[in-house]
Amino acid sequence: MRRTDRELRDPADIRAILDQADVIHLALADGDTPYLVTMNFGIRREAPLALYLHCAHEGRKIDVLKRNCRVCFGADVGREVFQAEKGTSCGFSMRFRSVVGSGRMAFVADPAEKLAGLDAVMDHYAPGTQHRFSDAMVARTTVLRLDVEEISGKMRP
Repeated sequence: MRRTDRELRDPADIRAILDQADVIHLALADGDTPYLVTMNFGIRREAPLALYLHCAHEGRKIDVLKRNCRVCFGADVGREVFQAEKGTSCGFSMRFRSVVGSGRMAFVADPAEKLAGLDAVMDHYAPGTQHRFSDAMVARTTVLRLDVEEISGKMRP
């Protein structure tokens, strides 16, 4: 990271960004063409860090992941444009906290883990609520697990 003064080194700070993020931006490689999708997600509570996502059984994302499970992702929170000190290129800057990571995506087949993944997604958006998933809904939903291999954080106060 070029701006080491902005690097977040504490895993708790990185986790806090994920906890607060509304979505992740998931980058896939479709041959030599990049493909980016924005997705809802949930966080596995126990180590190692993994993110759960859900989607339909078909589509470009699924086709790409079947060919190449390596992915990158990013999330950010606390964006705020502000007037910067004199001498900056345009006189404005932006506050933010962000994470960028990479890992491998797995298709979750185990029914218990599939439900745990859906619970993780719901816990992210509606913490403290009870979740009920019908067998039919679970059957028509693909659950993905992103096994995070690398992650870093950055901030501009």
